[in-house]
Amino acid sequence: MKRPLKASGIPTRSANSAASESPVRESASTRQPSHAAAAGGPLPAPALPKYRQILDDLRESIETGRIKPGDKLPSEAELGQLYQASRITVARAVTELTQHGLVSRRAGSGTRVLAKPEARGHVFGLLIPDLGRTEIFEPICQGMMRSPLARNHSLLWGHAMGETEQQEVEAEQLCQHYITQKVSGVFFAPLEYSAARAQVNHRIAAALEKAGIPIVLLDRCYAPYPSRSAHDLVGIDNRAVGYLLTQHLINVGARRPVFLSRAHSATTVTARIAGFREALYAHGLCMKEDMSREGDTADPAFIQRVLKELRPDAILCANDFAAGRLIATLNGLGIEVPREMRVTGIDDVKYASLLPVPLTTQHQNCHEIGAMAMKAMLDRVADPSLPVRDILLQTTTIVRTSCGANLKPVRRST
Repeated sequence: MKRPLKASGIPTRSANSAASESPVRESASTRQPSHAAAAGGPLPAPALPKYRQILDDLRESIETGRIKPGDKLPSEAELGQLYQASRITVARAVTELTQHGLVSRRAGSGTRVLAKPEARGHVFGLLIPDLGRTEIFEPICQGMMRSPLARNHSLLWGHAMGETEQQEVEAEQLCQHYITQKVSGVFFAPLEYSAARAQVNHRIAAALEKAGIPIVLLDRCYAPYPSRSAHDLVGIDNRAVGYLLTQHLINVGARRPVFLSRAHSATTVTARIAGFREALYAHGLCMKEDMSREGDTADPAFIQRVLKELRPDAILCANDFAAGRLIATLNGLGIEVPREMRVTGIDDVKYASLLPVPLTTQHQNCHEIGAMAMKAMLDRVADPSLPVRDILLQTTTIVRTSCGANLKPVRRST
């Protein structure tokens, strides 16, 4: 039997090794809870996207010399047959090989391996004031570094920043340092919780723009919601997240859900509140009061005011950290979660399942956000004229004990 693929030096794969398609797409989309997540079980390890399998195999074959400079790669149809993948998936892998300078594609002559150029990678700066404080940014950075696209490039981590009052000055100093170092681009997570955050974020962006340094925003934009800046953003659809979690609380019996956040939060929180309000309206829960409040969920006096003024039966917190503190505060007030108060968070940080009452939350794939941020940066460096993009990854509702999904339905008087 003819074996053109094996002869090319590409390792063969069995059908069972195929992974699911990447959940990434450049649009506002989220995913409903999986059965495993809804049952409260642990999340499975994220499968390697199939295009990454193809990309890694081809790269390894080229770098180890199994496929030599000048050799022609199998056609996309042949690669699709080998990996049991669609033409779109195969084309994505081959396109990234082209972006790495490993192959060239010419109409009529196919895709051929290029001779190795001298290694010369980019140096990118990380400007993330919340690094080390917010759990999502460390896995995002790990996703950047582990991406095959980052293999020839370097990341400058800057330094640990101080408390909120110091972050503004230190963030601008780090920005100037990156400009002096003439980095190829900066991954920027705008400041939040600072009263002057808007001015500082705009000054940082303006300084990088003036220096001609591309910016990829991580997780959030610095422009007031729903406005957008002129820079690529990689994150999740926060409005949809707020909608889905609120809808979930309504579906399990909540009739007076409340959204709690901290003052001066990022625009992601504003978008989550917009989704929260939209879900209330869509399900006929049109309250006379504004059912969102700003305050510290660890402050018993604040929580008591919320309980007295709004009479909630469920509380959606802006993130898991706030939700964990809220559960402790409610416990101190003698209010049992979830029997007397349903609680959810957002992010699905590591400790969410380890809280005294395991937390229902919305999971975001931070490693994949990092990998996509690296791709967005390299795309931007290669072609500064590209349209500005919002690259939004799918999320998953993780149902645990805190939302009361397993409670017996309560009959409500009409």
